[in-house]
Amino acid sequence: MLAAFAHEEPDRVPCWCGASPEFWAKARRELGIADDEALRVRLGDDFRRVAARYAGPAPPLSPGAVSRTVFGVERRGMGYGQPVSHPLAGVTLRQAHEYPWPDPAWTDVSRVRAEALAWGGRYAVLGGDWSPFWHDAIDLAGMENLCFAMYDAPEAVDALFGHLVDYYAEVSRRIFDAAAGAIDIFFIGNDLGSQAGPLLGPEPFRRFVLPHLARLIRLGHDYGLPVLLHCCGGFRPLIPLLVEAGLDGLHAVQPGCAGMALSELKAAFGRRLLFSGCIDSHHVLIEGTPDLVRRRTREVLDIMKPGGGFVAGASHDAILEETPVANVVAMFDTIRECGRYG
Repeated sequence: MLAAFAHEEPDRVPCWCGASPEFWAKARRELGIADDEALRVRLGDDFRRVAARYAGPAPPLSPGAVSRTVFGVERRGMGYGQPVSHPLAGVTLRQAHEYPWPDPAWTDVSRVRAEALAWGGRYAVLGGDWSPFWHDAIDLAGMENLCFAMYDAPEAVDALFGHLVDYYAEVSRRIFDAAAGAIDIFFIGNDLGSQAGPLLGPEPFRRFVLPHLARLIRLGHDYGLPVLLHCCGGFRPLIPLLVEAGLDGLHAVQPGCAGMALSELKAAFGRRLLFSGCIDSHHVLIEGTPDLVRRRTREVLDIMKPGGGFVAGASHDAILEETPVANVVAMFDTIRECGRYG
């Protein structure tokens, strides 16, 4: 993994396997594997992840809510849910400053180092706070309201993002101090694209979002860590700005989205960014057959493997439950068979 981030050709292409709990349970059942770690070993996952634990106030959820963010937004619906309300809709500068922001000290980092060291250096350890400040701003203000505020109340948007990233940066700083060199990669996530293109154009992205991403990137670099950004969708026009901010890698790279042709990304950015993922989870893994998966996996390896800077896996942070287990096994077995260098 470290060689891949250095854009060198290691002995083989590293593998990434992120999956939903529902898929994980299905795969264990179908493959007759008793525990999660044994399944990761079977698939060849080269990554493990550690996280701090939220230990702050946790009042009871309202009826119908399924979760609450650390910023107090309740959500309802399937899975993680959707916001019940937007407490900072029509946000003003005063409201942004007076909102009851969480205390980073509520985060329990006491077990992070031991959990990271338990892997014995056999895997690349992902750590730091996920830091989805773009999503949190949308939860708090509402998507349309947030976009209007960029024009009507830009100082309020600056303050909103600033408070969100103040929290996340301090939590990650506490994690890195506690882990003391046991974490290999600072892994963060903000989805900036849709199927058809970026959710923000380059100009508002540079003005409002990029400074805060750059702040998190600098934090990772201050601790000697490469920074890997999970970002769904087609956001090709924003990639030069991410490179400018010093980002080290992109995950999970959805080749079916606008502007995300793998050969073009590799040619334009392959010496400056590590690409992680790239094997289509939308159509190939979910709808295809094992033979199609093997063929497409080999095609992706042919494009992305040369020169290093590539981690192979599905083009989504979590393989979903509707994905056939046989297709996932075919993908990882093909990576293992065809991913060697030299």
